[in-house]
Amino acid sequence: MKILVLGSGAREHAIVLALADEGAGHEVFAAPGNAGIARDATIVDVDMLDGAAMSSFANENGIGLVVVGPEAPLVAGVADELRERGIPVFGPGKAAAQLEGSKGFAKRIMDEANVPTGRAARAASADEVAAALDEFGAPYVVKADGLAAGKGVIVTDDRAAAIAHAEEYLPGGPVLIEEFLSGPEVSLFFLSDGDTVRALSPAQDFKRALDGDEGPNTGGMGAYSPLPWLADRFGDEAAFVDEVTNTIALPVIRQLDTEGTPFIGLLYAGLIITDDGVKVIEFNARFGDPETQIVLPRLTTPLSQLLLDAANGTLEDQPAPSFSDEVAVTVVLASEGYPESPVKGREITGLAEAEAVEGVHVAHAATAERDGRLIATGGRVLNVVARGADIAQARARAYEAISRITLEGGQFRTDIAAKVA
Repeated sequence: MKILVLGSGAREHAIVLALADEGAGHEVFAAPGNAGIARDATIVDVDMLDGAAMSSFANENGIGLVVVGPEAPLVAGVADELRERGIPVFGPGKAAAQLEGSKGFAKRIMDEANVPTGRAARAASADEVAAALDEFGAPYVVKADGLAAGKGVIVTDDRAAAIAHAEEYLPGGPVLIEEFLSGPEVSLFFLSDGDTVRALSPAQDFKRALDGDEGPNTGGMGAYSPLPWLADRFGDEAAFVDEVTNTIALPVIRQLDTEGTPFIGLLYAGLIITDDGVKVIEFNARFGDPETQIVLPRLTTPLSQLLLDAANGTLEDQPAPSFSDEVAVTVVLASEGYPESPVKGREITGLAEAEAVEGVHVAHAATAERDGRLIATGGRVLNVVARGADIAQARARAYEAISRITLEGGQFRTDIAAKVA
């Protein structure tokens, strides 16, 4: 099958690699891709935000499936235009993608579907922000309502910092002030065809820039899967997945369908396990990053069939996806200055040496080839992904590999999955 993957990050590289690992002879294209993706797919020069151009390319080249990686094309309605032209696409339409594009929309859907989540207040002015902060108390949680590349959220005990964060986003519209929820966080992905859902394996990511969960929020500095401690709380992973499926994923999918906005694609549930049960922190409308990089390498069911069945509305024909017993850990290598002001344009070396470590591969997030050199082009540059028999082995392999990579000023956390190793 000819498959077109939209996006340029490590998430999209992970999708491309998973498709290649099936050994089914797929012809994979990517737009716009990056230097790593270019090794494993054919790069095409088509604007991923231009639905008409994407549809024309897909029709002219016999594309059998389009997989939309990042949120921007979804919120722009690219999936709608592809579907209107009869092209199977994995990714929700513009209306359903508001589940990620608008925190306010997501809260309303959750309220309508009786999905457990924290209390929230919408604030359109500095005075309303201050009043809501005082109502909920510290720690303060402030979220930009729209897309913010994973960095629109602040959790702080500093009231002035919470107000400053809100004021940064208020010119673009209201912000959400939320109740602080305490407990371990879990990311759980659901494939959806608008009616049926199929869960992937739970993962946990690390959003803060620095060790010990200190520093500013980022798009994610590392992740691991599966989560052995879920068994202590729920009996086993399957019981946890069943609970989230029945109390969160299916009610949301059914509510969106009732409203005439069926969700076809990847529902990302950002969850927190509180003393009062599992609650939703946020939804995304696409594969999460960096969790995709460690969930897909463990997937043994062919990814292409899952995505195609979701796109075609036949996901009920698929049994629950299967996963290997291996553990996967990823550590993100970021540029100096990330996330506030990443330094770009520096050379990266040592990738071959890193991938020589057993069980390791490198997913490219922000790279380009220039004059025969590999260059960092963004904040999060590489994901070093390692598999092992247990978390300790996977961690050791990941950190051995990342130690072999050189990027001037490069930074990474040294404690990814350390507490569960």
